[in-house]
Amino acid sequence: MPIITLTSDIGQEDFIIGALKGQILSTIPGMGIADITHYLSSKNYQQGAYIFNNAAKHYPAGTLHFIMVNFFQFPKRHALLTKHNNQYFITPDNGFLTMMLGGKPKEIIKIDFKQAHTFLEITQEIFKAIGAFVKTNNIADAGVAFQEIEEIYPMQPTLGPNWMEGQILFIDQFENVVVNIRKEEFDIQAQGRSFKIVFTRNETITDLSKHYGEVPISDKLAWFNSAGYLEIAVRGGNMAGLFGLSKFDENQMNKQRPNDNKWFFQMVRVFFE
Repeated sequence: MPIITLTSDIGQEDFIIGALKGQILSTIPGMGIADITHYLSSKNYQQGAYIFNNAAKHYPAGTLHFIMVNFFQFPKRHALLTKHNNQYFITPDNGFLTMMLGGKPKEIIKIDFKQAHTFLEITQEIFKAIGAFVKTNNIADAGVAFQEIEEIYPMQPTLGPNWMEGQILFIDQFENVVVNIRKEEFDIQAQGRSFKIVFTRNETITDLSKHYGEVPISDKLAWFNSAGYLEIAVRGGNMAGLFGLSKFDENQMNKQRPNDNKWFFQMVRVFFE
């Protein structure tokens, strides 16, 4: 029996996640269940996709992933099921699927829940469809083929001959800052040249580290994290708070926060020499 993971923006302070697990075990007995996270942002899809993708890729082939993010953003009476890299994904039809995969899958199945109204009634219909698919291992048994989906795509770094600019994608609980620049993109752009990572107005980093221990306490450092993204930090400190860095929001880019005298920066630039 395959595994199903649960990912959402619901939190775990009430009964919903427990009820979902009960529905799964009642509908598909023996199904393995794993939680990825239930604290994704309902507004920042790119951040949510970063967190989800870098956990989901470690699950075995055949895993089903049920992602419940901003489930009722669009008044649609269906969910989407698709296969990608030998795993299966069930999402609302709100753009998160293409944000997560970086493209539109060729085969998409629509799971209807037109007769359901409450969230748990809807999820029950979805799990029934998944149960039908699990029995035959044919995703077409879960619904009907569908292509007219909402599409939202991740932001990409901006490139120039001697520079690249990325947006701050994620800030973790230690206030380390992740930028949407991947190692392979960085290496192609660098072409072996020296570089200068610039954030705020005059703060720079000119070397890449392999881990925190390579710099003294309180020093700045940059490295490519286990997900392959550029990350900047202060050893033993809080990079975002110390330097006024904030997750990218195109509506608030490089603006002061209300009632605050500090400037918050959402972009990181790399110059090559």
